[in-house]
Amino acid sequence: MAIFLLDTPVIVDAINGRRGRYQFLDSLLVQRNLLACCSINVTEVYAGMRPNGAKVTQAFLLSLRFYEVTWEIARLAGELKNEWAKKGHTLALPDVTISAVALANSLTLVTDNRKRFPMPELQLLQLPGPDKN
Repeated sequence: MAIFLLDTPVIVDAINGRRGRYQFLDSLLVQRNLLACCSINVTEVYAGMRPNGAKVTQAFLLSLRFYEVTWEIARLAGELKNEWAKKGHTLALPDVTISAVALANSLTLVTDNRKRFPMPELQLLQLPGPDKN
């Protein structure tokens, strides 16, 4: 069993039934894995939520294991942002925070945008391409 931390676009696609994400995540659950989110995901999802999507959004998010952003994780996120800035890479605060949650809890991050998560120590799950339908 593995625990997969979901990147926000993956959550949004699953909630909205796009790109086969819901089916892909369901296949992970069938394999007895767990799906997770953190406070950054919740904030980003609600910031872009459609007015009529509150019930579906809440139900989906509450179905995920929730990981807190602790003081130690916040510090790690800041250190990652600083480290990559010194290398000439500007990373967004939400992305380094999600990365820090994954690293601190030994979670595999599910994303379709590896460029936002360049840390070699971060374990990523390659998503399949978008549906052709």
